Amino acid sequence: MGEKISLVFLLLVGVCICKGSAQSALLRTNFYAKSCPNVESIVGNVVSQKFNQTFVTVPGTLRLFFHDCFVEGCDASVIIQSTGNNQAEKDFQDNLSLAGDGFDTVIKAKQAVENVCPNKVSCADILAIATRDVIKLAGGPTYTVELGRRDGLISQASRVNGNLPKASFNLDQLVNLFRNKGLSQTDMIALSGAHTLGFSHCNQFSNRIYSNPIDGSLNSNYASQLQGMCPRNVDPSIAINMDPTTPRIFDNVYYQNLMNGKGLFNSDQVLFTDNRSRTTVQTYATDSNTFNANFIQAITKLGRIGVKVGNQGEIRKDCSRFN
Repeated sequence: MGEKISLVFLLLVGVCICKGSAQSALLRTNFYAKSCPNVESIVGNVVSQKFNQTFVTVPGTLRLFFHDCFVEGCDASVIIQSTGNNQAEKDFQDNLSLAGDGFDTVIKAKQAVENVCPNKVSCADILAIATRDVIKLAGGPTYTVELGRRDGLISQASRVNGNLPKASFNLDQLVNLFRNKGLSQTDMIALSGAHTLGFSHCNQFSNRIYSNPIDGSLNSNYASQLQGMCPRNVDPSIAINMDPTTPRIFDNVYYQNLMNGKGLFNSDQVLFTDNRSRTTVQTYATDSNTFNANFIQAITKLGRIGVKVGNQGEIRKDCSRFN
């Protein structure tokens, strides 16, 4: 996911922003069995090609999914381009760091699907499939994707504000934000594991390494390394890995890093420093099977947020613009 795989994502607008049992219950794994039976392999081929071109495809796509689902629900509204009379979600400040490779992956996959199954598969479903595929390509677990979402008809930058987690958040702020989306504290901690991939710009954590004194929850050697990579007044385009240990592998090392004081954001490190969440972090750090199982459960629940189904929304011909 570009800068910060910000697993992090949200807003109670649109149709059933999902505590969404009524809408999400209509999703099913075989939704395109008749209308586009090869959709997952078509998307998978495009994702693999993008992955071979650049690893940024992985964090870029995963972060895009998070940011999409947390605003308006999982309806591909974050992919819409702004027009002269509408500033779309993607141009809100918190979304400007979303990696272009995530958008490009979905748009190219949509084009490939349209060539075989025109006007059948939503951009929202393509993004959900692509997200599963990049996780697997990075060494993470695979899972079956629920399908049947339709694309939203609203994308406004003004609806993003306050609905994405910030690097400075404490545990209460994180829990409340995710709870408003029907996600539990355990879901939030599992989804935070997405920060095992991707990178962040220095301004997202500079206050931790240049405060006086330096943030005491940071490992002192790690803080020194961060200062070396992010000197004061550094070029704002400079970015560093979220996971300093295994930045290109989807694994549970993120949680081991937290136990060693190497959480890049306060919103990362607080998961270990706050005793209400510490036990879960310790479990994930030592048991990759439990982490993978909980991550699959959490990202499946994430994919149900605010879905449009049936005759709601539309099936876009071009993911970047409404029909």
